[in-house]
Amino acid sequence: MAIDGRAGAAPRETGFDDLVTQAAAAPVQGWDFSWLEGRASEQRPSWGYARLLGQRMAQADTALDVQTGGGEVLASVPRLARRTAAVESWPPNIARAAALLRPRGVAVVAADGDRGLPFADATFDLVVSRHPVATCWPDIARVLRPGGSYLSQQVGPASVAELTEFFLGPQPARVRHRRDPAAARAAARASGLDVVDLRAETLHTEFRDVGAVIYFLRMVIWIVPGFTVDRYRERLVDLHRQIRDTGPFTARATRFLIEARRTR
Repeated sequence: MAIDGRAGAAPRETGFDDLVTQAAAAPVQGWDFSWLEGRASEQRPSWGYARLLGQRMAQADTALDVQTGGGEVLASVPRLARRTAAVESWPPNIARAAALLRPRGVAVVAADGDRGLPFADATFDLVVSRHPVATCWPDIARVLRPGGSYLSQQVGPASVAELTEFFLGPQPARVRHRRDPAAARAAARASGLDVVDLRAETLHTEFRDVGAVIYFLRMVIWIVPGFTVDRYRERLVDLHRQIRDTGPFTARATRFLIEARRTR
């Protein structure tokens, strides 16, 4: 997620029911969080994934974007690799990605990139992925050419855990420690890749009205699995009152950048 939080915040006096209605009606196709401008904000990682992506793409001959979402991040790259493909599994996102990317010559393939990639061995000299649900390291290594690289910004452990635990209560250590960068490094190495860069940061996040929380949980479905307004209405009312009385709900997002290379 990348939320800016500029203009357009909902007025503090907006009632709970109106905020719920606004958030429930907002479209959640693609991976575009612009609806949250002014209502939520998230600090950006210092490494600048979009900039790094642009640099790597400009140097690549063949490239693959795994779990492209609606194609928004890939579409922002000024110069794509000579041959670029993208995979996505959710039908609404596939249509959105195709509309954005096919005019630029990108082949959009319907595939679940966290379980396997429908490409021949040694096809790409660059594979990228921003916030994948999971990383299929053996297949990443398989489709990379010798000398090729995988570049990914991923969600780290216990990201926005404060929000998860507001609704679900304290989570066990096995849940809070998922998506550890050290585990990603070990998995990459076990698949025959050399990790050449690994960085992690904790980032300030805040939600300024309960509608922003509802929209975020509709988009990022693993934060509170099975979330619906009806199921969590009482806690949402509590959260609305808390924000109204004490200010934005704050949380810590975690991100890590990993770059791995196939050397042989």
